Amino acid sequence: MIRSELIQIIADENPHLYQRDVERIVNTVFNEITEALAKGDRVELRGFGAFSVKSRDARMGRNPRTGEPVKVESKSVPFFKTGKLLRDRLNGRA
Repeated sequence: MIRSELIQIIADENPHLYQRDVERIVNTVFNEITEALAKGDRVELRGFGAFSVKSRDARMGRNPRTGEPVKVESKSVPFFKTGKLLRDRLNGRA
């Protein structure tokens, strides 16, 4: 599912809301999650999962084409851990 499909589904299920308002709400939620992660905070959505930031150390990598060593800088990467309710639903337990 892509963002526009999510917006359309929410708008269809809530006919009392304008589509532009639903789009603004969805964009605000995603922007707030992004801003929190950029600050290094953890975002938890109960029953769904938790977003956090993990840091990866600098290391020596390898160029797959030439095989020569390449220095890879340290970096921060987003990480998502599913919540128990989502995990159970995916496995047919709920």
